[in-house]
Amino acid sequence: MLELVLAAVALDLLLGDPRNFPHPVVMIGKAIELGERLIRQITKTNTGLKIGGTFLVATIVCSTYFAAYAIILAAQNIHPYFGIAVQVWLLYTTISIKSLHQHAIAVAVPLQKGDMAEARKKLSFIVGRDTDKLDESEVTRGVVETVAENTVDGIISPLFYAFIGGAPLALAYKAVNTLDSMVGYREERYLHLGWAAARFDDVANFLPARLAGIFFVLAAVFTPQGPKAAWKVVLRDAKRHPSPNGGIPEAAVAGGLGIKLGGTNYYFGKPSHRAEIGDKIVSLEVSHIKKVLQLMYLVTFLMLVTGAVVTRVALVL
Repeated sequence: MLELVLAAVALDLLLGDPRNFPHPVVMIGKAIELGERLIRQITKTNTGLKIGGTFLVATIVCSTYFAAYAIILAAQNIHPYFGIAVQVWLLYTTISIKSLHQHAIAVAVPLQKGDMAEARKKLSFIVGRDTDKLDESEVTRGVVETVAENTVDGIISPLFYAFIGGAPLALAYKAVNTLDSMVGYREERYLHLGWAAARFDDVANFLPARLAGIFFVLAAVFTPQGPKAAWKVVLRDAKRHPSPNGGIPEAAVAGGLGIKLGGTNYYFGKPSHRAEIGDKIVSLEVSHIKKVLQLMYLVTFLMLVTGAVVTRVALVL
């Protein structure tokens, strides 16, 4: 499995997420949309929506796992090498290293040039908050928070499940993550329908987020404040984040870089305050985008090394 994972990572670093290319997540998304429409046609009650949402999660996740398993098996029956190629491709579609890098740099480049309008526009592609009035510090904060949190969702969690159960389990995780991003909102429309999706995503990311936290702390040896400060902020501030998992990587990054994350965001003009994480030793600036990307790559490397070691030990035992 290690070789397949490494090949998938290499493919992601080479190709990223090319547009107009068949992607399983797109098909998963369409299945979720269809399932939501059917549920809302069948029931309107809060209890009914919660039951329907739970059934939607079970159906999408299980279907994704067994579909991936069947596709790989069919490919192997055609030829073993074809089966390997299909597994690598499926694994590759679950990883978002290059895509995350590209989205962050797309904001950093105009920000560095002082083109705030373009930087705000690019940031709006990766965050849900209002971006039209943000200054350099707030734009940078949006990118740093996104890279830190999505290092778990887009890299560490898929790799974690890939090492455990190959492409089928990694894709099943991706289905969980897609369900959460589509229906796991806390707003009224999805409060009941998305209840199961949000909870299941929390469970699926529980261990990977904590692994990522450890890796971010270790990687903080290359940051101004170091691992000790990163660990201190994780212990102190991670629990302040509204997500049981999202605060861990953000806190480690904030501690290592000596910056403050969190604060007030605006959504459709309405303020939403989130507890602050970290200590403002230095002000946020565009250079922190490149620093958090460096940490992202170091954390990815540590995950691959850990996966390789655990895989080899498991084979020996």
